[in-house]
Amino acid sequence: MPEFPDIAVYLDCLAPRVLGRPLERLTFRNPFVLRSVAPAPAELVGSAVTGLRRVGKRIVLALEHDRFVVIHLMIAGRLRWHAAGAKPPGKLALALFEFSTGTLVLTEAGTTRRASVHLVQGQAALSEFDRGGLEVLDARPDAFEARLVSQNHTLKRALTDPRLFSGIGNAYSDEILHRARLSPLALTRKLGPDEVRRLFDATRVTLLEWTERLRAEAGEGFPDKVTAFREGMAVHGRYGKPCPDCGAPVQRIRYVANETNYCARCQTGGRLLADRAMSRILREDWPRSVDDLD
Repeated sequence: MPEFPDIAVYLDCLAPRVLGRPLERLTFRNPFVLRSVAPAPAELVGSAVTGLRRVGKRIVLALEHDRFVVIHLMIAGRLRWHAAGAKPPGKLALALFEFSTGTLVLTEAGTTRRASVHLVQGQAALSEFDRGGLEVLDARPDAFEARLVSQNHTLKRALTDPRLFSGIGNAYSDEILHRARLSPLALTRKLGPDEVRRLFDATRVTLLEWTERLRAEAGEGFPDKVTAFREGMAVHGRYGKPCPDCGAPVQRIRYVANETNYCARCQTGGRLLADRAMSRILREDWPRSVDDLD
């Protein structure tokens, strides 16, 4: 799922292409992607884009007359930009937003349709999409700590909870925790002051660093390789590969739909965290330390 850095770059690249320009045509090729129609799609045609913003992991196009297009990409949704007159993709295209400068295309790979578009009127309707998560880049350390310890969760769950922190998902939470040298299963209320500060600093640096990397990668173009698995990541998506800092093999905890990646030597003092699937199968043969893997 695209997270803060990916969405920030989408917005950067959309700004020179759509800001101040009227929406000339709006087409939905798959009716299930459109989740609310107040206003109706036809009412938006001819309205100029007055602003772009992020609400959590959602992309918002603000139009004249206090109307908003709210796009949630979910897992497999992506935005593509096609020059004016170019043929948009076939089966993958769910919605087309046509401007004089080109066409913004919402695509979604696979057969499970989870991406969504909401058309809403007024700030009150838009605010309903805000889950209340703290914007870490705008927050002071004390506000971050207060939000972190407001509930006693594992760090992995806390960072990815949109009610606690805004725009952080599975991929960048792995990178943040590796940079902070903290276990994904450490409990928020058991962290010491130094650990909380490390986590705060790591969150800010990771999000800023990756936003700048992705901006540089996109350049003057439009991001076309938005993925959760990127070259240069320390642990996310790198199970079994060497940690760039210590060389130990990256470990994982598997869930139904995703996994958490971490370095046992850097983050858990060498201890392997129980994998819900494999540790139950192996039981007493489950290795307890990264050194037991040698």
